[in-house]
Amino acid sequence: MTEATPDVPNDAWSGVHRGPLRAGEWVRLVDGKGRKHNFELVEGKRFFSNKGHLDHDELIGREEGFAVTSSVGGEYLVFRPLLSEFVVSMPRGAAVVYPKDSAQIVAMADIFPGAHVVEAGVGSGALTCSLLRAVGPHGRVSSYERREEFADIARRNVTQFFGGDHPAWQLTLGDLAEELPASGERCDRIILDMLAPWDCLDAAADALRPGGIVCAYVATTTQLSKFVEAVRVHGGFTEPAPWESLVRDWHVEGLAVRPGHKMIGHTAFLVTARRMAPGERAPLKKRRPAPGAYGPDYTGPRPPGVPETPADD
Repeated sequence: MTEATPDVPNDAWSGVHRGPLRAGEWVRLVDGKGRKHNFELVEGKRFFSNKGHLDHDELIGREEGFAVTSSVGGEYLVFRPLLSEFVVSMPRGAAVVYPKDSAQIVAMADIFPGAHVVEAGVGSGALTCSLLRAVGPHGRVSSYERREEFADIARRNVTQFFGGDHPAWQLTLGDLAEELPASGERCDRIILDMLAPWDCLDAAADALRPGGIVCAYVATTTQLSKFVEAVRVHGGFTEPAPWESLVRDWHVEGLAVRPGHKMIGHTAFLVTARRMAPGERAPLKKRRPAPGAYGPDYTGPRPPGVPETPADD
């Protein structure tokens, strides 16, 4: 829980903790070579590494942002982990949505305070944490997960990060394509992180308010192609916008300024499209498909206006 201030209530549910470190919280230790260790503080317990040990009791009760020395002289910086640091080190069931993609989803799907967001495929809870922070305690995040073991891991991770059961979160065990229509829910945004997001397109279209956004997170080019074409064929959405983001760090040391050797390259593709009003269709895409784009080997859906065998140029 967040600490109360004159302007911020205790129930802000940001996942940000202030004040002295407490038992049950996670901390992040970073050594002089940049190696990172994340663990939960437990009274009477010890942290061990190749640089000796540290007693958790030495950390509990101190304000974060200090340096500590291990039993054999190893030095560490001690902070609470940021959300971007927590999600890449938390226990996993499914692969996590990396912070660079979570940030893109929050920005490009326009997740806003008070929004009702539906999420299909909760994974390990990484994206869920970002969505809950974005909608705030007065919004809603309705997550659907088909695999019980993933749902259990996600529930533990989300609860760990926020320090309790977030009041804006509802986790349902089941398939969104079946559960969402039965719920009768109407929502502002739908995020599809699953193997076959096109299977949920009809349910998403029925639940989204006009002007709402559907966003798919897919790993492969074949998934990307099939989902984009399915959105076009559906007709109830605007032209889908697909993209990916790549993040590269830089080495800066005196006059040695160059790209770093590490890069977070391809993790997934993102696709967004907006819901049209009932009975309305977006204008057809004006430019012609490239020759061979829908050739004899293409077996996916074809958007309106594209013949079975496109004429040669």
